[in-house]
Amino acid sequence: MDMVKSTIRSLTEIGLSLMAFGVVAALLFGAKVSFVSDVTGNITNLITTLGNAGLAGLLTLGIVVWLVQNK
Repeated sequence: MDMVKSTIRSLTEIGLSLMAFGVVAALLFGAKVSFVSDVTGNITNLITTLGNAGLAGLLTLGIVVWLVQNK
């Protein structure tokens, strides 16, 4: 079970790193970078969706932040 948790933790860290890289690449080079498929737009849509969900969105955001912080 620890190996599965470690693998999931590693994949999550890779995903977060790629997302951060995508945001930086999109800001530096714009939407013309082929491997960055609108990362900033997807993040904006996620935040908008959570904001429109009211309390449920706030709870979801809190759970996601807690999960990421408690690796």
